[in-house]
Amino acid sequence: MTERRIVSLPWYESLRPRLAAGHEVVLLDSGAGYFPVLERAIDAARERIFAETYIFEPDESGRRIADSLARAAERGVSVHLVVDGFGTPRRAGPAWQRMFDAGVRIEVFRPERSRFEIRRRRLRRLHRKLVVVDGAVAFVGGINLLDDLYDPNHGRLDEPRLDFAVRVRGPLVAAVHVAAQRLWWELAVVNRPFWRAQQAQEGEAGPAGLPERVDSDVTPSGPVRAALMLRDNFRHRRTIERAYLRAIGRARREVLIANAYFFPGARFRRALLAAARRGVRVRLLLQGRVEYRLQYYASQALYDEFLRAGIEIVEYRKSFLHAKVAAIDDWVTVGSSNIDPFSLLLGREANVVAIDRGLAGELRDRLERAIDEGGVAIAIDSHVRRPWHVRLMNRFALAMLRLGVAITGEAARY
Repeated sequence: MTERRIVSLPWYESLRPRLAAGHEVVLLDSGAGYFPVLERAIDAARERIFAETYIFEPDESGRRIADSLARAAERGVSVHLVVDGFGTPRRAGPAWQRMFDAGVRIEVFRPERSRFEIRRRRLRRLHRKLVVVDGAVAFVGGINLLDDLYDPNHGRLDEPRLDFAVRVRGPLVAAVHVAAQRLWWELAVVNRPFWRAQQAQEGEAGPAGLPERVDSDVTPSGPVRAALMLRDNFRHRRTIERAYLRAIGRARREVLIANAYFFPGARFRRALLAAARRGVRVRLLLQGRVEYRLQYYASQALYDEFLRAGIEIVEYRKSFLHAKVAAIDDWVTVGSSNIDPFSLLLGREANVVAIDRGLAGELRDRLERAIDEGGVAIAIDSHVRRPWHVRLMNRFALAMLRLGVAITGEAARY
């Protein structure tokens, strides 16, 4: 029997990604695979839960998770929930009241002051989707606390949204725990006067909830080498993008990327083209059902260059594609980061990267099934003959996204 290993890290741990062995990484397929496993972990919690999400929708799945968080708080677990102010603008109704009444602590990342305010900082959102329970098990992925068969902008869906998360045990749980604890403390201070933050957090971990150390269970749990990759606007600006570029640059067999909002910068495009030139099979599974027109039509504007280089593009049309995953030879990533300027330049994101043949094969098989069941391959001949009004929309959307990148001040780098 493996002896439990507890590590106590300072709250200011650098969170530089460290690829280490000793992980169990379980792929969770969409909400149907994710929410029951997450609910069981929350129900088993004994000490502390940190959860972060961009969208928390009080639909069927959201209510179940809200209720499980409330039950945990009622039995004495310290429960912390962070939602994004833009992704979750409304925080009212029975599910929210249930959590408030049970003692779930809730913070909002950059609350919206006005929907009509035009400021660059409004684009810097909390897009991470992660949960850490008792410092022993972590969940990281692209799945919001939102039902598979419901979309806030489009209503009821006929088919479930395609998305992924992973459940992780092992050394990287400590990094997830530190990241979540640190963000919670930052928001507890920023969202209210310092004396109220101190009062609200009194007794937890020193002044204003500032922990001296964060304890996590990092007992080796499996054979997988893995690391946590964060993106923020401070020390980890390009961590996720660089991880992708290294993996693509080393690819020898196949690059398979499934990404909801795909508008890569120049470096990323060059890396994909170079992989195709050296004989690597490069496939992109992208949005085929229009969710946001600007992103969709801007992505289509890039198809011509890729298709002519031999890169295969498949649009997923069975339902909305929300995945942010890749299988590149034996390298895998699952997380919240799109391959677009909003994620790679502005958002707070979290991905897990793993190197494991079995996990890569499992993800690849699931994406192959999605391609077979709901994918439409884009041929260069049909793409160049698309109607004039579609080509016009492509040009317009491309110009608007490039303008958006210019506004961020990162146009030269991207």
